[in-house]
Amino acid sequence: MSLPIKELLNIGKVQLEESGVMDAAIDAKALYCFMKDMDSKQFLLNWQFEAQDDDCERYFQLIDLRSSGVPLQHITEKQSFMGYEFKVNEKVLIPRQDTETMVEDAIDLIEKGSIRGEAYQEKKNWEVLDLCTGSGAIAISLFKECKNVKKMSASDVSQDALDVARENARNLGAEKVNFLNSDLFDGFKGRLKKSKFDLIISNPPYIRSDVIPTLQREVRDHEPMLALDGGADGLDFYRRIVKEAPEFLKADGILMMEIGYDQGSDLLALMAEDFDQVKCLKDLAGKDRIIIGKLKKRA
Repeated sequence: MSLPIKELLNIGKVQLEESGVMDAAIDAKALYCFMKDMDSKQFLLNWQFEAQDDDCERYFQLIDLRSSGVPLQHITEKQSFMGYEFKVNEKVLIPRQDTETMVEDAIDLIEKGSIRGEAYQEKKNWEVLDLCTGSGAIAISLFKECKNVKKMSASDVSQDALDVARENARNLGAEKVNFLNSDLFDGFKGRLKKSKFDLIISNPPYIRSDVIPTLQREVRDHEPMLALDGGADGLDFYRRIVKEAPEFLKADGILMMEIGYDQGSDLLALMAEDFDQVKCLKDLAGKDRIIIGKLKKRA
């Protein structure tokens, strides 16, 4: 049995809608393009054709997977971030647009010395550390986009995540990014004790433990809990990072982190002791999303 591609996709869209998938039409098309290894332009050229039996069967298998709650990105094993295509799977958090906002701010900081148009910290060369790197999206994007990043390091407690990050670095020509298996700063102590950075950036786990059961099934059931659970109040990782970061920052070094929309005031308070010029920046939806501060001068 063959079906016109238009009818095939409509059947897929309806099934996705009935299973509660958001953006059902977009995902229905994306799954077909993935199956046929075609881009949107090629899809339009084939729109009037018919899909043959084998393609119909394979397509409905993909629709069944997506209907069960498996994220689109885990099926296709890719996610676009900052214009680059990253491999993703169940071992890493899927990079999101909110994190792109933080990376764009970091690029302006590194390249122009400014944050949202205001002068902040100008340097010719930057040594940067990305904590909780996951897929490596932040570290690799900064390495690719910023000519004056002298050294880019990235760490994660999950070796599985680092395997994905290293593959992404190879695929995107960022082999010089230094990846380290580390529970936050632990791997930079001892023989690497003298490691200090101009910028430490991170998207750590920040969801409250009691909120996790209420998340969308795509997130709750398929993304790594290690990258989601921030403890009882969502601040466990922030407390550790803010406390230890001064030891690993150069004079006037900067700490920048993605935060939950309701965590701005908590982070402003946490950073007040050791950081100056602390700013809470908003995302495209106007919600608190990024915290940034400069290490205070030591007496």
